[in-house]
Amino acid sequence: MPQLRSHQQLVGAIAQAIGRQQTEVRDILAAVTPGGGKSLLPVIMAAALHGAGRIDRVCWIVPRDSLRRQAEEAFVDPRWRDALGHSLALRAAENGRDLCRGLDGYITTYQAVAAAPDLHLQEFRRHRYLLAVDELHHLPAVFDTDRMAAVEEETAWSRCILPLLENAAARLLMSGTLERADGRPILWLPYRAPQGARKLREIDFKAPGWAVVGYSRRQALAEKAILPVTFGAMDGSASWLDAERTNRWAEALSKAGENTRDALFTALRTGFAKAMLREAYRSCRDHRAKRRAALKLPPVDGGAAPGPESGLGKLLVIAPDQETARFYLDTLHGWMPQEQAGRMARLAISERRDAQEVVAAFRLRPEPAVLVSVAMAYEGLDAPSITHVACLTHIRSRPWLEQAIARATRVDPLAGPYDQQRALVYHPSDALFERFRTMVETQQGTRAMIKTRRAQQELPFERTAEREPEIIPLESNATALHFAVVAPGPDFAAQARDPGELPLTPSAAEHHLRQRIGQLVAAQVIEDEDNNLVAEGPTGYHIYNAVLKRLMKKARSEMTLSELESAIGWLERNRLSDHRHLIADDPQFQWSTRRRGQPARPTARQPGATSAMAPSSRRRPAPRP
Repeated sequence: MPQLRSHQQLVGAIAQAIGRQQTEVRDILAAVTPGGGKSLLPVIMAAALHGAGRIDRVCWIVPRDSLRRQAEEAFVDPRWRDALGHSLALRAAENGRDLCRGLDGYITTYQAVAAAPDLHLQEFRRHRYLLAVDELHHLPAVFDTDRMAAVEEETAWSRCILPLLENAAARLLMSGTLERADGRPILWLPYRAPQGARKLREIDFKAPGWAVVGYSRRQALAEKAILPVTFGAMDGSASWLDAERTNRWAEALSKAGENTRDALFTALRTGFAKAMLREAYRSCRDHRAKRRAALKLPPVDGGAAPGPESGLGKLLVIAPDQETARFYLDTLHGWMPQEQAGRMARLAISERRDAQEVVAAFRLRPEPAVLVSVAMAYEGLDAPSITHVACLTHIRSRPWLEQAIARATRVDPLAGPYDQQRALVYHPSDALFERFRTMVETQQGTRAMIKTRRAQQELPFERTAEREPEIIPLESNATALHFAVVAPGPDFAAQARDPGELPLTPSAAEHHLRQRIGQLVAAQVIEDEDNNLVAEGPTGYHIYNAVLKRLMKKARSEMTLSELESAIGWLERNRLSDHRHLIADDPQFQWSTRRRGQPARPTARQPGATSAMAPSSRRRPAPRP
């Protein structure tokens, strides 16, 4: 039976007190270090409140679409279902008329709520909801009292989510940091001004109706919930042409001073990046080879260490932009045997339609072993198999980098004893990253403060097209590599788990059922055409699909799981061709058919024409069981 961590136990105790009406708390703020087990908190709180009859449904809002599947999996995980005694299921919902589809709640994104705020607000007004908001620090307060006005673009999500917070029966607000990089306060959190301080605000931990649960990096290491990090800092030289086309250079990134930004921009796109990527790749390859030897698995030809086994280790490469990410992928493919490259190293960027599928495969399957991405795969990516991170990015804000290194700090139950697992992060040895590393080493305190805006020179944010330096990178070279281990890790006996297939999530089940319906409809079309089962009029998938929609009263994209199963049962026992008359006067079908260039109504036979089989005597296959 899995064991709850201290912060998870505390959230469970508070939720039970809310369920028994022993407290006035309705807001729980969970400040959990990245990798500390934050994704289980909504399950714990939902199980307690739903069991006590305090809520009807659950809504979990995540910052990006790639996190929705992980949220679904948290609710269907059989280990935690048994441990918590719940049977709740949430679905990853699009903005449709029925968000829950007969289940206990839904998972959505900031963007989806902003696209249809009234749809979600009406749902919250009809039912008592537990609202879980993940990575709350992405949402700035709607009004920043220091500036007396809100920036329209930055607060769009906050303005749409705020009414949901106001209408929720209970709220769980989660974040790996209680501080925004831009210095603005975070949505919904209670702040107070410390006595005698004018430029600082801090969270009021004693605000009425609030419970604040903290779980620091130090606590997570003590409870063996995360792995200690080894930083591999690589120094190097760089040269470039500035805006005036004057040649500039830096003998070392660590001593570039005011030229750090331009030197780093150059290094990440030239020879330095290739050298650092090579070190990370070799280290991960060697680690996988050692794991294979320890597990007594056969070696792999070519040394690239692919294979069907789990727990060997993986490499995440974070690139500065999409064009450079493609260059990194091509470089990695050049180091692998040709027959392995395509499946072992993959690319996940927003321009690729298969990006979400690639991220899911990286998380859940032994292959690919290398994932190259920009930003979409760094925050909230729950992939315990990641052992190495190549942080080839110019972003230096502390919350962002904390999320990036946390991709490698999750304990993998399939990777052997705790002291044999690795969390190795390669990064450029510039002064800004070294400053961040010092923050991690010294461990930030539990008090969360909001400062006024930092100077851009101190912690640069992600570059945009408007902020790109007007420079031309020329060349760079790696000159030195040194390692530093952050916090030694204690011995740990990994808890075994079943390496079998994960349970099917509700949205995956819906997808499979819809595919099955499409296959059955297409099969009937082929059977009718090949066996002359339709005496007159056209046949086709579009026509039969319209008949099914009329019979079932809704499109299958809007059906619940039980409705999809019923549709499959109907198709296995009946023929759609017997009900083609239902769409004869359907204006929507006629309009869509005209656009396809097909006849909209069954056509009469030409005089003297005979059908292969009269309507009254046409053959029908026996109903399927």
